[in-house]
Amino acid sequence: MTARVNEAYARPDAPSRDARAIEYDLFARMTRRLSAAWAQRKENHAALVRALHDNGTMWRTLAIDVADEGNSLPAPLRAQLFYLYKFTTVHSKNVLDGKASADALVDINTAVMRGLRGNGGSK
Repeated sequence: MTARVNEAYARPDAPSRDARAIEYDLFARMTRRLSAAWAQRKENHAALVRALHDNGTMWRTLAIDVADEGNSLPAPLRAQLFYLYKFTTVHSKNVLDGKASADALVDINTAVMRGLRGNGGSK
């Protein structure tokens, strides 16, 4: 996953796009994968495990970024994003243990996507 994130940011042949658009696309791809893997969990459990792992990697990368002193996001937003990282970690384990569905993870990613698009409160 980290290699794909780095590739998305570093590809010299990629059209010039701002970081928010790249982050939105990453969250969108991850959210689609989670939804599809959850829907097919009985037929392809391995795909669900991979999607949860990759989603966790994305969130760990984000958590590392927002924990950095040099991050320019407002402190309250950074704290909220770090909390979401911790929640997604615990919730992913519960999904793997059969105690929860992946719907909450999809909802969280979708909310972040709305925020990246600038319409955080609307659907």
